[in-house]
This record gives sequence, C-alpha cells and structure tokens, in this order.
Amino acid sequence: MLSSTDWPGKRLGLPESGSRSIARVGVRLAAFAIDWALAYVIAMAFFEGDGFVMMSIYAVMQIAMIATAGGSIGHLIMRMRVVRLDGRYNGVLRPALRTLLICVVIPAVIWDSDQRGMHDRLAGTVLVRV
Repeated sequence: MLSSTDWPGKRLGLPESGSRSIARVGVRLAAFAIDWALAYVIAMAFFEGDGFVMMSIYAVMQIAMIATAGGSIGHLIMRMRVVRLDGRYNGVLRPALRTLLICVVIPAVIWDSDQRGMHDRLAGTVLVRV
C-alpha cells in the first residue's frame, strides 16, 4: 500500500511525474483503444472481422512495435514507452510474453501498488511516460 508520501513507481526508482514516470490508467486505456481499433480495421478490411485474426493482428503489432520502437502505435501516440527496469533493450521475448499475457486479459487487470500490471511484472517491464 502506498503512503501519502509515496507515488506509483517510487519503489522502482522512477520519478513522481514527467519523463520516465509511471504512465497512468487513462492514457493506457487510450493507447489500448487505439491499438485495438487498428487491429479491428485491418481484420475487417482483409479478414472479414474474424475475432481470432483480430487478436493475432493485435499481438503481432504489439510484439513488433515494442521490440523495434519501444512501444505500440497507441503507446507512441499517447507518449509512452515500454522499458525494462534496468534500462536495457527489450528484445523480442519480453514483448512477446507481455503481449501473450495481455491477450489472456487476467494479468493485465491485476495491478500492484506501482500501477504495473502482472503482465509487466512477469515480463520485467514498466510502461512509462516519454
């Protein structure tokens, strides 16, 4: 539990606000909506809106974008990045694990006191502001 002098990310050595602070819920949801809408449009345009195809498109976009650009299209539009706590390159396995857990849904809605979802904790990543 956070005390009145703590903020999400303090335990992780992140600032309270500004660059590299924990991205808050509103911008996370907006980024997710952008990414899901893109996957939906692609699935509708080329695959008749098949749900499994839409989830697969979403997953491929997440893994590719996080591994190469540090964030999905939605993350980048909302000025966020997925980073490792040690500051090193994410690689492909961490974004893949993170995305798989998001697709399972449950880990993405279980958060700790630093507002990190279980998917980020298990992948060793954190979603921060740019």
